[in-house]
Amino acid sequence: MQSFRDLNCWKKARVFRNLMFELSKSFPVEEKYRLVDQLVRSSRGITAAIAEGHGRYHYQENIQYCRVARGSLEETLDHLITALDCRYIAQEQMESYEKHYNTILALLNGYIAYLKKRKEN
Repeated sequence: MQSFRDLNCWKKARVFRNLMFELSKSFPVEEKYRLVDQLVRSSRGITAAIAEGHGRYHYQENIQYCRVARGSLEETLDHLITALDCRYIAQEQMESYEKHYNTILALLNGYIAYLKKRKEN
């Protein structure tokens, strides 16, 4: 694996990040510096942490950055729940975003497990 761009967790997180950016455009203007900013930042944090961890070349550091990415993923989910509670998104949209969330979470957890095994060997 040559680049973080080859990682499935990064690829799926990139799609999710772009979905969050597009979604944020539909929010009310008064949310521009509140929920919109938080949603965009947290979703960007997922891919950024995966990329940074990959560039560290040490398994333990990479694992730690993947945990940071997982935290940003959780934060993004919380912002989506806020958007649902504020009625900025419908339940059906939320369910679609949760599918992306679950996929990314599973891929991240799998990558972390892989890195842990590599570290042990």
